Amino acid sequence: MMSLIHLRAAGLASAVSVAALLPALAQETTSPQDDQETAISADQSSTVDASGTYILNTIYVVKDGQENIEATGGTVLTQEDIEELQPADVSELFSRESSVTVSGGGGPSKRIHVLGMEQSNLAVTVDGVPQTATSWHHTGSNVVDPAFLKRVEVEAGAAAADSGFAAAAGAIRYETVGAKDLLKDGKTLGGKASVSYGTNGRGVSSSLAAYGLIDGFDWFVMMHGTKGDDYEDGDGNEVLGTEPAARNILTKLGYEFGDNRIELGYERSRDKADRLIKMNLGLAGDELHPLKIDRESVKLTYTSTNPSDLWDPEVMVYFSQNDYWRDNYQARTNGNMVLEEDLMGGKVQNTFVVGPGNVTAGIDFGKHDYHTDNYGNNNRRYRDFSTEQLGAFVQGRFDFDNGFNLSAGARFDGHRFKDWDGNTFSDSGASVNGTLAYRFNDNIEVFVGASRTWLGYVIGDYGYVHARDNSFYTDPGFSTGEAKNFKVGLNVGGDNWKGGITYFDTRISGLPDYDTPSLNNDPDEYRSRGVTLNASYDWGNTRIGATYTKADVTVGGISALPNSGTFMPIGDMATFYIDHTLTDYNLTVGATVEWAGRVTDAVATASGFYDQPSYTVVNAYATWTPPAYENLSLRVGVDNLFNEQYFERSSYAASSNRGGIDPVYAPGRTFTFAASVTF
Repeated sequence: MMSLIHLRAAGLASAVSVAALLPALAQETTSPQDDQETAISADQSSTVDASGTYILNTIYVVKDGQENIEATGGTVLTQEDIEELQPADVSELFSRESSVTVSGGGGPSKRIHVLGMEQSNLAVTVDGVPQTATSWHHTGSNVVDPAFLKRVEVEAGAAAADSGFAAAAGAIRYETVGAKDLLKDGKTLGGKASVSYGTNGRGVSSSLAAYGLIDGFDWFVMMHGTKGDDYEDGDGNEVLGTEPAARNILTKLGYEFGDNRIELGYERSRDKADRLIKMNLGLAGDELHPLKIDRESVKLTYTSTNPSDLWDPEVMVYFSQNDYWRDNYQARTNGNMVLEEDLMGGKVQNTFVVGPGNVTAGIDFGKHDYHTDNYGNNNRRYRDFSTEQLGAFVQGRFDFDNGFNLSAGARFDGHRFKDWDGNTFSDSGASVNGTLAYRFNDNIEVFVGASRTWLGYVIGDYGYVHARDNSFYTDPGFSTGEAKNFKVGLNVGGDNWKGGITYFDTRISGLPDYDTPSLNNDPDEYRSRGVTLNASYDWGNTRIGATYTKADVTVGGISALPNSGTFMPIGDMATFYIDHTLTDYNLTVGATVEWAGRVTDAVATASGFYDQPSYTVVNAYATWTPPAYENLSLRVGVDNLFNEQYFERSSYAASSNRGGIDPVYAPGRTFTFAASVTF
């Protein structure tokens, strides 16, 4: 069992533990009668009491990789965190993380940035299935319904080789719930129903899940839907095109036989409503038009339920389809288009123990097919193009008994791009990464990490193609991209507290440029560098925490513009949160404070953008479980308690361009009342 915990924890990615795993590993890799002796020999500071019993010093075990990721500047949201937040959207999901910003507006418009870098620059997966990049610069990048989530990991900076292909600035891993996560002990059948009502346009949200076990099978089905109206901002102005309109479903079917497990999963998300032409900005005279966004994903996975030191396999194949449809509302190339993107691929890997750690090795592959249709509003209506990738990777993670911890790996990928004119571009390249840490004692650790990542041909925001006519072509010199990461930091902690500081520096080059007569490489280097801090304290019934991030985001050596691009200025960001449980009343209360400093920049001013004002937003909640009905949970929450008028960082900022562009302001004060029952 300890071996399984060790392998899974280490396999979750990059970074470095703040705990000593070697004793646990040594204990498991020996025979039962030698367990105690081997564990002692791995910890020379052990003592023996008067009765001859060995007493070991405290051993800190990394749980599910959380400390690994957070210790190097990343973010982890556990199932407990998500249950407390009960996020209605991705803005609320990351409301306690200063390093992750989400632009405002309706659900389909929200774009997620990590340290100022849009998530298309990270390797994003849902249950291991790679997700497509943001298809159009006025559309959001959220890829999963928060109602389905049990865990989120944001690995910022140098990513491990097994995180996936083209992890330029890190990785985001979303994990969804399943039957075994929700079934109560001893039960083989269960269900959960939730309903909520929110003011200020939030409307009704409801979900229903059923799950069970039978004859080696486990099954899970969950549906979630929302229906509301356009919300009002803090000044009482209606923000058009922001009504909730999600219709989502998640299903899983698993079967276990012997030491083997096969799982088939299917997820579909759909949003259909009237939206602004450009959802992430307030353009004078902009109108509402029907918009439908669909995403479907299916995967088949094989794993072992009884892994050994030499055999811990994972085999996966998947297919996903992403569709964007807007009707032909005018004879113009300004958002009336169809975008379709299909992705199929798979992965084969094995993790095995090597000395004081383990190694994960395997291959992965993927094929993207792209299609655009602009309704013939120029002299080229359709475009079809594709990319193909095949890679091999190896990542080792080692925890030595001298205080050093090492995570290092490499991958080699081949990539091919076939454009709409039938031209083919092929290349290959290597990526390397390494993170080294040293524990002075159980309370202090320092680390340094770096990576160079080969990105292949970066297609990026391919929605630009819909507005290009027949003369637009791929430049013969179009080449591959590259990313470099560096980070260094310090972690401190004790039994119930922890803190850390990380300096980061990410540089990406070779991104695509669609604003020239041909598809070419942007000559500018995109860079984000700065510092992020975190601290938390847990008293058992009470926990508090805070994060702070300062990022200097540049393009070609000058400040990035606040135009909702691939890289966005975020300046200074901070969060503070507190949760307290009154056990005598089965009541939990909590609050979150989000703060953003004023952003003033001469480059942005010269380009017509106004300063981004600072803001402070307070959210609060209370959850009560009646003692006589422990399967029932009641919750009341309020977002933007003081009705602040603001727009979230990484949103399109206000400017004088085109006669005046307004940002999409965030919702004003919103109350939500919710109830959920399990059975």
